[in-house]
Amino acid sequence: MGSDAERAKVIAPGATYVGQQGFTYQAGVSRGTVGETDVCMNVLPMPPGARAKSHYHKGIDTIAYLLEGRCSVYWGDRLEHRAELKPGEQMFMPRDVPHAPLNDSGAPCTWIVVHSSGDDQDDIIMTPELDALLPDA
Repeated sequence: MGSDAERAKVIAPGATYVGQQGFTYQAGVSRGTVGETDVCMNVLPMPPGARAKSHYHKGIDTIAYLLEGRCSVYWGDRLEHRAELKPGEQMFMPRDVPHAPLNDSGAPCTWIVVHSSGDDQDDIIMTPELDALLPDA
């Protein structure tokens, strides 16, 4: 293992990837950008009307910070719970809980998303049977 100076990294903006959740993310700190790590952080811009495919992260906690805009998050075994977040609010999603953000605000929003895993695509379990339970934006 290298020295702390060799392991520290700056992640420049610009790189993107498409996640299983159906969004294009702005790549941030992850196993893919900094090497071995137990946490990752990415930026998720959501245009009006965008919604994630319902999913959960097996054994992985999620924290989402709403940087700008407004957005709803649905969660639960039947996506029966809803919270509407505004800028500066954070949403903690415990491991193994199905969820899906839905931008029903009519304006763009941007999230900063952190997972307790080295990559946000680790151990995603898609729950397509729940997608029909989400309202249209």
